[in-house]
Amino acid sequence: MKVRSLIIIGLILLGSVSADAQYKILDKPWVKENTPTRRVVPYTHVREADVMWHRRVWRTIDLREKINHPLYFPIQDIADRKSLFTVIKEGITEGTITAYHEQSDEFEIPITSAEVEGILKYPEIKEQYDEYGDVMEGFADTVWNEYTSEDIVSYRLKEDWFFDNERSIMDVRIMGICPVRLQLDENGNSKGNVPMFWIYFPEARYVFANYDVFNRQNDAERRTFEDIFWKRMFNSYATKRSNVYDRSNKKHLVGIDILLKAEEIKEDIFKMEHDLWHF
Repeated sequence: MKVRSLIIIGLILLGSVSADAQYKILDKPWVKENTPTRRVVPYTHVREADVMWHRRVWRTIDLREKINHPLYFPIQDIADRKSLFTVIKEGITEGTITAYHEQSDEFEIPITSAEVEGILKYPEIKEQYDEYGDVMEGFADTVWNEYTSEDIVSYRLKEDWFFDNERSIMDVRIMGICPVRLQLDENGNSKGNVPMFWIYFPEARYVFANYDVFNRQNDAERRTFEDIFWKRMFNSYATKRSNVYDRSNKKHLVGIDILLKAEEIKEDIFKMEHDLWHF
């Protein structure tokens, strides 16, 4: 009888421990509810007849700039934040974001799941050594590693600037975003930057709206990746605008001339908006 009682008591205690384990420990004095359930604000409808001026611009967001660090960090995921590349990578893996070929910024060539594996991962050969420290021929192993936020150096944006006659404003819509990684040779030296894939930004907005971004002024402010792009809280420079040759600035300019050309494109958009008004 005593043994049966001890067994029953043990089962009750075990059940209470397992029930307590189901409760998640709160890391804040409140439950975080806003960002995980946040909805995307829809774009204002624009009729073609109301667009009286339009220019397509390609930009580069350099992640080395301090203002762009919220898109780059954290390198390793933490409790309430992830880097932009991690969010994109998880969205592609889960199927909530569609990846397109790096040369298809018009979103015509979607990447298959098999191709995604080859883009998000890279092989690394691990050589085997004997007891004397010599390389064992024919015993090398191939390990597949995933690219992380640390490998991303910039993002390319494709956006449309237009003047909406109905609302009498100059508006901009980001249409695509492309992560660019650093390519290294066998000795760890840089071989240049490589675009990985394009994603359709209006589709990715629904994923970006549910992930927090670090705010330097206030940890309590609810700011997401969607807010960063919607409010244009990043720094970038124009690398291309629609032209008859369909070529970027980097094909015929080098060094500081690329930045000067970017300022010229920015100034042209400003002047276009300014000249539409009479004071």
